[in-house]
Amino acid sequence: MAAKYSRLQGRFTRHGPDYRFGENLGFTEIKQEFGFLTIKIGRWVSKDEQQLAANLFYDAFADLAYLLNVPSEVIGLRNSLNLAFGTGGQKNVQAHYAPGERTLALAKNAGGGALAHEWWHAFDHYIVNKLYPHSKAKFASEQWLNQKTKAKHPLNQRLEHFFSSSILTQDGKQANYYAHQAFALDKAQGRIYYSDPTELMARAFESVLESQTSLVNQFLVSGTMENGPALVYPNNEHRVLISEACFVYFAALGDTLRQLSLYSK
Repeated sequence: MAAKYSRLQGRFTRHGPDYRFGENLGFTEIKQEFGFLTIKIGRWVSKDEQQLAANLFYDAFADLAYLLNVPSEVIGLRNSLNLAFGTGGQKNVQAHYAPGERTLALAKNAGGGALAHEWWHAFDHYIVNKLYPHSKAKFASEQWLNQKTKAKHPLNQRLEHFFSSSILTQDGKQANYYAHQAFALDKAQGRIYYSDPTELMARAFESVLESQTSLVNQFLVSGTMENGPALVYPNNEHRVLISEACFVYFAALGDTLRQLSLYSK
């Protein structure tokens, strides 16, 4: 039976703080700590696999909150995000976010490494009505590209700067090399995927996280350093620019939420 569990165990390199103090934690603790609305585990996930997965998820979500400098409940999008593991989901899809269900889902044996990418989609969906209160768009990045009227707030300005730094030239007037490369890839493949705003931002976001050498978590994010000639991900110079914009925004978001929590006590 040990060989069966090895598909989760030992596959994902991690170097970071020991949040669990060497203890095993379960999905109940994940739900409580990170503020998920619900967590669903597939019927074919064994108890041993659940335990291995729970530790991987807990560390990954804790690492994500640590890197973004936000309270842990931000990860569950303040009790609005559902988590599913090994439930089947979409055919041939290792990980996905379903906006209609507000569910982040990972396959049992193949979803690791895509968690940060899919969490961005969930956040992009969650934040759209904060940035654009009357928007019918699914994602904030999509609405931002259409230049619709936004709610005026310093946090929104920082988020828009993250969008701009990722997709536009530094003068903010035109698409940058990263966006143009995505357009070219989509044209060659006859579809719109890489150049979709939320996909551009998801790849930018996960690239920022994997570029932080102080912490490594391959269950949270992996593969963005293997860019190749297609430049699917931002290059190293660009990552420095968007990392600053990303962390400034999330640090400000975290500070705001901590202050609100303090005043509500």
